[in-house]
Amino acid sequence: MFTKESLNFLKKIELNNNKEWFEAHKNEYEKVILNPSRLFVDEMGEHLMALEPTINYSSKINKSLFRIYRDTRRMGANKLPIKTRIGMIFWQGGGKRLQSSSFYLHFSAYELFVSVGVRWFEKPMLDAYRETIKDEQKREKLQKIIDEITSKGYKLIDKGYKRYPKGFKDVELSLYKGMATYTILDPKIVTDENKLIETLYKIYEDMLPMQQFMYEVSLKV
Repeated sequence: MFTKESLNFLKKIELNNNKEWFEAHKNEYEKVILNPSRLFVDEMGEHLMALEPTINYSSKINKSLFRIYRDTRRMGANKLPIKTRIGMIFWQGGGKRLQSSSFYLHFSAYELFVSVGVRWFEKPMLDAYRETIKDEQKREKLQKIIDEITSKGYKLIDKGYKRYPKGFKDVELSLYKGMATYTILDPKIVTDENKLIETLYKIYEDMLPMQQFMYEVSLKV
């Protein structure tokens, strides 16, 4: 699958981040990034179905794979046209893939980022999340999940709000704009296919309770 050339190609993009260069090297991109990504999605997807049989995945662009071109039209967006990290997502549920609880990863020449949950909420998911944590038992359940996962060395995304929303005085969980756990690894692991699959499976297994909780939240949308 991925090789040292895959990581080196991402470094080349950093030095030549323009559409003209990328189009001239598109064959190399397909060989060392796109085709291995498609193979990886199919293989990792099969493994993840052992953890969560209803997971969605597809080795197509705008499904489990993301476009290599960045959307530079959005306000505040990075204006460099080519992405220097390769993301993949395995999502659960029938909603938007980025608003569904998901197993996610991306790698660059410098890190492998592995995450589970929903990293930022649009309003329907934010409302569903807050409705869920209004229930004291569910709030305690989520806190227990967080405590267990972080005790294994994983991290929780940062809070997004400084002020408690109405009805949530002193409820720390209400300050989050998303709810996800993550870890960051050495990117060299992506060049060892067996080790990559094995390592990711173990991490996702550890994080599975977060996946399941956030999937339940998404059912309220």
